[in-house]
Amino acid sequence: MSGPAFSSGAPGVSPRATMHHLIRGLWISRALWVAATLGIADLLEEPKDAAELSHVTGTHGPSLRRVLQALCSVGVLTQDDAGRFALTPVGATLRSDAPGSVRAWASMVLGGETYQAWGALMHSVRTGGIAFDHLFGQDVWQYRTGHPEYARLFDDAMTGLTAGIAPAVAEAYDFGAIGTLVDVGGGHGELLAVLLQVSPRMRGVVFDLPHVVAGTGPFLARAGVLDRCDVVGGSFFDGVPAGADAYILKSIIHDWDDESATAILRSCRRAMSPRSILLLVERLLPTMIESSGVSETVTFSDLNMMVMNGGRERTEVAYRALLDAAGLRHARTVPMSVGFSVVEAVPA
Repeated sequence: MSGPAFSSGAPGVSPRATMHHLIRGLWISRALWVAATLGIADLLEEPKDAAELSHVTGTHGPSLRRVLQALCSVGVLTQDDAGRFALTPVGATLRSDAPGSVRAWASMVLGGETYQAWGALMHSVRTGGIAFDHLFGQDVWQYRTGHPEYARLFDDAMTGLTAGIAPAVAEAYDFGAIGTLVDVGGGHGELLAVLLQVSPRMRGVVFDLPHVVAGTGPFLARAGVLDRCDVVGGSFFDGVPAGADAYILKSIIHDWDDESATAILRSCRRAMSPRSILLLVERLLPTMIESSGVSETVTFSDLNMMVMNGGRERTEVAYRALLDAAGLRHARTVPMSVGFSVVEAVPA
């Protein structure tokens, strides 16, 4: 099965053509948003034509067909001689039931409030302010509290993203000696469920805001680990469950500026015993940025933090400084196979 006809930087592709492809990124992302929001991938268990898909989705058939054809051109879908559309392996990641599904992530990032906030990127560049706060008059955390549908989409997106890297966390780091692990900001418990499955002697605690953990119990039950896991609601700024052997924070610290990030780490430090360990699962910003998939992923994630909530991606040196300020000492950094690292710290 062939991939996209265009590949930036490929032999024979001119700089001008490469730039045009980058500019079309906006159009590509909006077409993906339409497909994700309509659930097109879920409807393509077998090939269908645009008329069938438009009937189910309540859309205008000829217009939908044009969007689907465009997605064929970038390797998300294929079209056969009968005009029926089917998923490629890339498109299959948009299925709701795909392992590590990105459907909710695409729906959230490419549309609605996130799309509007990115439209105000220049505000952040000119002022240093947070584009989301500028547009909506409150920070994204307050906004989600008052807009449960947006909060649900965010939680679903985080569950899908975490499912995509949780096995790599378990592979990279040995959890065998840990008795109790607290997943701080653990959402619906996706990461902890995987870690408990591969470490049958370990117990766990999912800790997150009360409205987030409200749906965690059924998820843990389906994963078969509810009998070894407690669910606790609260704010990590106020405190986290004390006395555990280890604390893990996956993609939490990058959400916050240095002052708030240090406050979260200090809250964890107060809960730790002298023998506890702290694990941060984060992307590390390279000290030298080059044209590569790794650099693209982390630098644009960094921009997303700037636009949405005032956080940032950081180098290992920057994480060491945060840990030092919180009374913790960097012990080691364990690279993962999916572009993340596990940063291990102990009480100083």
